[in-house]
Amino acid sequence: MGGDQAPTAVVQGAVQALRQADEELSVVLAGPEGALHDALAPHDEASTEAIRILDAPEVIGMGEAPSTAVKQKPNSSIHRGLAAHHDGHADAFVSAGNTGAIMAASMFILQRVPGVERPSIAGFFPTLKGSSVVLDIGSNVDCKPAHLLQFARMGTVYAREVLNNEDPSIGLLNIGEEPGKGNEQVKAAYRLLQDADDLNFAGNVEGSDLLFYAADIIICDGFVGNALLKFGESMTTVLTDMCRQEMDQQGLAPEERALVSGIFGEVRKGFDPESEGGAPLIGVDGNVLVGHGRSSPDAIAQLIHSASTLASRNVPEALEAAFRTSP
Repeated sequence: MGGDQAPTAVVQGAVQALRQADEELSVVLAGPEGALHDALAPHDEASTEAIRILDAPEVIGMGEAPSTAVKQKPNSSIHRGLAAHHDGHADAFVSAGNTGAIMAASMFILQRVPGVERPSIAGFFPTLKGSSVVLDIGSNVDCKPAHLLQFARMGTVYAREVLNNEDPSIGLLNIGEEPGKGNEQVKAAYRLLQDADDLNFAGNVEGSDLLFYAADIIICDGFVGNALLKFGESMTTVLTDMCRQEMDQQGLAPEERALVSGIFGEVRKGFDPESEGGAPLIGVDGNVLVGHGRSSPDAIAQLIHSASTLASRNVPEALEAAFRTSP
């Protein structure tokens, strides 16, 4: 029931993911049973064996306060879906719904991986050399230096297990490259990261370095990370409008406009949140992916495929082992 176009887009995306899947895949749709049956009705070609409905009569709205919703709506699709994952009836949980509620319910139902103080939502930022992983992008707006150190360890485990990067480099987002730059939080985090023998710390990274691929993993608190995320998402709309305005001013012919628009459209895809297959919630004892609120059926399908990959990599076990052996 999460997302601006739910449940129609979610159901359509699930059917699409099943049709595209090369491996054995099944989907549990959590939500009000009647609404889901109605949304499935147009898809009579969908395998009834591959799609199951889990009745969850309560819905947490996108604008509801997470803590209140989690306490007052125990029969929501978020609760029931996460409970199914916790009880072993599903290998992963995905939602394009209320991010705060997803995180709060995940912490309550799945619990944290031992040693993890602050689970973190990771984002992917396009660069000239591929995507950098950014932690945190909004789930922890007030952080201690030790939390930033934990984000670096969680990002490192995720990169190894899911991205097949055995020795990912880590950059600390700051206002300068020098070790003495930044506020007290960041300066203290720099010292912790520098002293961590188990991490490949590359030093401070400035905002101007991000799109040039400054490091495999970029660390910041959720306040900074979310501002960065929202700025990046705005690029898809603003740069399109700027490009259109400039073409109007230069009086480009239709064929020239088509050429420019085609090239720019490909570049813009990297900034589209739908292209990454969701943002993983790293640090809870399970496999959770959060989709964008405006997720289309294509984005939902990609979210499901990403969840299938994540579920095959045993990230929580690798996290627990890493935190058990870290100083």
